[in-house]
Amino acid sequence: MSLYLVKNGFTDAVMFGSDGNNLLPAQQLYKKNILTLRGSFRPVTKVNMDMYEKAVDLFCKDKKVNKEKTKIIFEITLSNLRGDKGEINERDFLDRTELLSSLGHNVMITNFQEYFKLVEYLSQFTKKRMGMVMGVYNLIQIFDEKYYRNLSGGILEAFGKLFFKDLKVYLYPLKDKETKELITSDNLKVHPRMKELYKFFKHNGKIVDIKDFDPKLSNIYSREVLKMISKGIDGWEEMLPEGIAEQIKDKRLFSYSRKKFNK
Repeated sequence: MSLYLVKNGFTDAVMFGSDGNNLLPAQQLYKKNILTLRGSFRPVTKVNMDMYEKAVDLFCKDKKVNKEKTKIIFEITLSNLRGDKGEINERDFLDRTELLSSLGHNVMITNFQEYFKLVEYLSQFTKKRMGMVMGVYNLIQIFDEKYYRNLSGGILEAFGKLFFKDLKVYLYPLKDKETKELITSDNLKVHPRMKELYKFFKHNGKIVDIKDFDPKLSNIYSREVLKMISKGIDGWEEMLPEGIAEQIKDKRLFSYSRKKFNK
């Protein structure tokens, strides 16, 4: 029912607690510091958990953040719930939500493809400092003008709504598959027209690198893990947080089949 409400535009977001029950966002987020981690979590991996743990540590060290009044949200946008044919797989959504809840996390499902819309939504409930955790590809997308063509003010309007709130972005580094170079906010490449805008926000402390990351996890990618699960390739279990692989096997999630692994 909750997904139905978001999917059909009756509400912009729904929230679930670590027990899997519905939560009222206004009640949970009112006057709170909010840290959000967006992803497909299909499935949730050790990289996601490293992002979460390191970002929480940085966020809670911020002088404007009260650790006791902080809410952490794992957010999935509807665009991350769509299958190959564009349809929304409700069972798949429930599976991902249950896995995250089993790890003790709050989950939010939203209708916001653009980050600035998510920030606008959360800003209804708090004026306190907020944080968003993201990887390199997501940050590059934020600085891509094509996502803001429907706005009269274009990317500047979007950035006004995004960064001029009390918001910081916590950037998780990426190891380039080909060059093996570690990409951080210092060497990240945006479109030439966006360079000065990017520098402005970086030099003003709006973009913070997560430096204390676990380099052993740099070769874990959700899409590759998903492919390993569905094709019966060994080794994916070690890439997931404790207890998640067992749930995937027991519930036959993500096209898992014992037959494939027993060949």
